[in-house]
Amino acid sequence: MRFDGLYLAGLGSWLPPATTSAEAVRSGQCSAETARKSEMESVLVAPDGIAPPEMAARAARVALERSGVARGDIAVLLHATLFHQGYDLWSPAAYVQRAAVGGTCPAIEVRQVSNGGMAALDLAASYLLADPARQAALITAADRFDGPDFDRWHSDPGTAYADGGTAMVLSRVGGFARLRSLAVVSGPELEGMHRAGAAFGEVEMRTRQLVDLDAHKRSYLSEAGMSQTLAAILDGQREALKRALSDAELELSDVDRLVLPHFGRRRLVSNYLRHMDVPLERTTWDFDSKIGHLGAGDHIVSLENLVRTGGLQPGQTCLLMGVGAGFSWSSAVIELLEKPEWAD
Repeated sequence: MRFDGLYLAGLGSWLPPATTSAEAVRSGQCSAETARKSEMESVLVAPDGIAPPEMAARAARVALERSGVARGDIAVLLHATLFHQGYDLWSPAAYVQRAAVGGTCPAIEVRQVSNGGMAALDLAASYLLADPARQAALITAADRFDGPDFDRWHSDPGTAYADGGTAMVLSRVGGFARLRSLAVVSGPELEGMHRAGAAFGEVEMRTRQLVDLDAHKRSYLSEAGMSQTLAAILDGQREALKRALSDAELELSDVDRLVLPHFGRRRLVSNYLRHMDVPLERTTWDFDSKIGHLGAGDHIVSLENLVRTGGLQPGQTCLLMGVGAGFSWSSAVIELLEKPEWAD
């Protein structure tokens, strides 16, 4: 979809200290083989006692302060999540609203796994455009990947998972960048790739086991076939990319920088760069490889870093590409209008 009059008014993040891959190998948290395959320099690991919604609230307060948008002008809060947020039968979005915004606007959790931040952006844009009285939306994303049921280094080989919170303020009034286009495409025939066995199996519903996405993928591919699955994944990715570039009236070669999911280098190359004929240098890999995969928050934090450090200059464009289990794919084109005050 092409957008006119939607702006990025603020970006923010709360990021914990990093643990290097070398440190993780020495302590026994990560195998040397896993570290070698991902080529991640480090991942962010939150200290004990801070849950994802609090990370999101801290990031939201930063984004709101930078945006200059009054809290009373936030028409909707969308909190994107991938993993457990702290309590069962509880609304993490409501916590973020209470801790960072207040008011009575809708506060909604978005469960679109790694594509959650991009899906929330799509929903926020549509929500604002549906009513001219709605001025701004707050998007947050936060996760922490620890505990007995998730191994940040091994549950999804090739990608190291990180903790942290991110936030974005989308506005109809103005901002430092504008949203030129956004496309989200789904391929539900692939949903079985991220589960083992029959859907809603009795054992799976009653117990929480260590997440092993590699085993799920192997099981799925043994039945669906590698070539057909890869073709479906590439088709969805290309469709989202085609729509976003067309609506922004750009070619891929026109885009100055790319923000991709914080996958390990091998997965990044095989899933994106090889098919798109894009060099690694046009991406944010150098930054991403020090952060790890934040779940739904990758795109916000990498865009924030690009703007803050001058990696994206006024007049330049940035392409954000996301993917999430299910499957869903997204692409968005952002144009930087000016250097915000909070940039270096």
